[in-house]
Amino acid sequence: MAKLIPFIFSEDARAQAEFYAGALGGEIQSVMTHGQAPEPVEGHQDKVMHLCLSAAGVTFFMADSPDALSRGNGLSLNLEFGTAEEGREAFTNLSAGGRVIHEYKPVFWGGLYGWLEDRYGVRWMISSPGEAG
Repeated sequence: MAKLIPFIFSEDARAQAEFYAGALGGEIQSVMTHGQAPEPVEGHQDKVMHLCLSAAGVTFFMADSPDALSRGNGLSLNLEFGTAEEGREAFTNLSAGGRVIHEYKPVFWGGLYGWLEDRYGVRWMISSPGEAG
């Protein structure tokens, strides 16, 4: 059995992880820089090679991207919350400075759903049971 852990490449993994920790009520568990590697690349010593973030009950890995980032629209991270209030809070926090694609509201298949692109270009689908409060 496999375990899926989202790995997000970033222009600034520390700042992005801090945003997610605040938005989703989590914390950064560990950070390893290229400078801690046996043979660090010149000029990359302070760049994040591996960061572990726990937020919303999910483990995320992150790193500073070695290449220019190009975000696509073929993938969204989906978070399903147990209550409408938790979902609304996560949606509101993650959408700050980003773009709402679909408002967090009741949907015909049941419960609440919203879709957004955060300020870092990562797309999130947020869902929960219940009616909006």
